[in-house]
Amino acid sequence: MSTVYDCADQDSRAAGLNAARSALKSGRLAVIPTDTLYGIAADAFDSQAVAALLAAKRRGRDMPVPVLVGSWNTIDGLVFSVRPQARELIRAFWPGALSLVVQQAPSLAWDLGDARGTVMLRMPLHPVALELLREVGPLAVSSANVSGQPPATTVDEAKAQLGDLVSVYLDGGKADHGLASTIVDLTSDVPRILREGAIPAEKIGEVLGLTPEELLAQDAR
Repeated sequence: MSTVYDCADQDSRAAGLNAARSALKSGRLAVIPTDTLYGIAADAFDSQAVAALLAAKRRGRDMPVPVLVGSWNTIDGLVFSVRPQARELIRAFWPGALSLVVQQAPSLAWDLGDARGTVMLRMPLHPVALELLREVGPLAVSSANVSGQPPATTVDEAKAQLGDLVSVYLDGGKADHGLASTIVDLTSDVPRILREGAIPAEKIGEVLGLTPEELLAQDAR
């Protein structure tokens, strides 16, 4: 049985955040609002919970789950080495609709899928998501939909697809962007945009001193 909490109401928001925190810490799943789309969340350090997330989405381990963080500083403990380019992009776009693929710290005891030593990180620009992240720590979060189906921009769309596979739904209203985040790969010397989403390639290029064509080139590795 799952419960939906209206985060526009202060009492319901507080109850929902408590319920989500409890669910996540006990290995269950929660759907949370972000600035881009609704996300299905699990404790990033609970491999069984992450496996349940993938099963709920009907998605294989070949598509590892991204991680959301609640502050800039959190990434220092998650990343092998934070490149200057990553710092520049974080200063420009976090919190916001930018995901960064980086080499993860080798000491991390998590299993997000077949990530091959990398992790995709983002700090969302949504007050409910940020409050939850700051209380529970990094969360494995993927779009709140069954793979192959439209991503959810409202909590009702998420619940229609995921149902009782998720314990807690936090309703933060319609997602601002309704678009997925832009993904930038920083695992090699030349940054590369893997997916152009809510932040245009031109804006990424302005920060990095690169043209959109250079960032979008398939052979940029």
